[in-house]
Amino acid sequence: MKITFLGGTETVTGSKYLVETKNTRILVDCGLYQGYKWLRRRNWQPLPLDIGKLDAVLLTHAHLDHSGYIPALFKQGFRGPVFTHHATKDLCAILLADSGHIQEDDAKFYKKYKLSKHENPQPLYDRATAESSMELFESVEFDERFSIGDIEAHLQSAGHILGAASIILEAEGKRVGFSGDVGRPDDIFMKPPNPLPELDLLLLESTYGNRRHDQTDPFEQLADVVKTTAKKGGVLLIPSFAVSRAQTLQHMFATLIAEGRIPRMPIYLDSPMAIDVSDIYCRYNRLHRLTPEQCHAMYQTVTYTASVDDSKALHDQRFPHIIIAGSGMATGGRILHHFKRLLGDYRTTVLFTGYQAGGTRGAKMLAGVETIKIHGDWIPVRAQVQVIHGLSGHADYLDMEHWLQQSNLRKNMPIQLVHGDPDALEGMRDHLRHKTSFDVDIAGYRDILTL
Repeated sequence: MKITFLGGTETVTGSKYLVETKNTRILVDCGLYQGYKWLRRRNWQPLPLDIGKLDAVLLTHAHLDHSGYIPALFKQGFRGPVFTHHATKDLCAILLADSGHIQEDDAKFYKKYKLSKHENPQPLYDRATAESSMELFESVEFDERFSIGDIEAHLQSAGHILGAASIILEAEGKRVGFSGDVGRPDDIFMKPPNPLPELDLLLLESTYGNRRHDQTDPFEQLADVVKTTAKKGGVLLIPSFAVSRAQTLQHMFATLIAEGRIPRMPIYLDSPMAIDVSDIYCRYNRLHRLTPEQCHAMYQTVTYTASVDDSKALHDQRFPHIIIAGSGMATGGRILHHFKRLLGDYRTTVLFTGYQAGGTRGAKMLAGVETIKIHGDWIPVRAQVQVIHGLSGHADYLDMEHWLQQSNLRKNMPIQLVHGDPDALEGMRDHLRHKTSFDVDIAGYRDILTL
């Protein structure tokens, strides 16, 4: 068995791992590169593989850094199956179409205002292509075994988000695990990840490889931010990932209001995608911690502004209110329109609730920039910018160590660290080498590993 690392190495984006046996070729994850421009350029470079000889794609979960390149692969002629969990398929139907739509709109905007060096800028793929690529998806249950050629595979629950899985492959006498993004044991919304079986190799994500999660109560942090913003008479803007984070925030607001810990004020979920995703989360309630009653309370507490007209109507609000809108790293979506309108107001608070990849607007704002570029304009940042770290859906390095030790893994098993920034990868390697007996190393871009 041979593994080629085509993404998710020394960065948290673009996850792609080519697995080859004598008879079969599959791609584990098929993610978009995001963040720094030099990374995003890789999305336009041809993959170093013969797409006509690719037998299947296996998908750990729906986030675009793991799934977002599938429509591009489809556009290039791939017609093999994409195996993933039922919930991931449902989420991808929303996320991939939205990704194509945003790329179309951006291309039109850049052409209209001549903001691109290309005379006729084009999206990597459009909405129609993304929707067509969904015909490739074949969904399976957790722990259901299936085969692609001479490779046997199954998915097991990894926590993190709805449908997220670790992928276990068996071929040529070897068993390899791909952790995917691993959830936390004490996540507010999701159940903990299942332990791993015995493996010959593990590819392990390292997003929080050098950081512990903030141990402060996130409910208390959120309540403090809400009360402070309301006292100023301002607006609380929350850039949010549509999957998992938006649902967690709705549940938190419903809980805080029910307990009388924050004043009642209008709360808007201004994201058609997050609204649709919320419906999916409540439909798959057996996969997460919330009861049907708690899901219903989310709907009762938050006003959904699905249409463009509903979103524009928020401009007329003059009293303190809260807007949750995509995207989580402020790379696109409706949050940018609210930023253009409200970042210059000192009464505004911008609250980031998750990891901000290098090069994104979110990372720049947390670093304290005085202006931010949106749609070709430089917008002054006079708003207060804050972050809650405790809502991340990723296990930190101690969580990861405990998960590995709870799993049925042999001593000295090799681990290749992926899906982390350089400092996080180094931190995770040092910690695991110090605290465990695993043979830990860091994967490099286009490295080839033969078992």
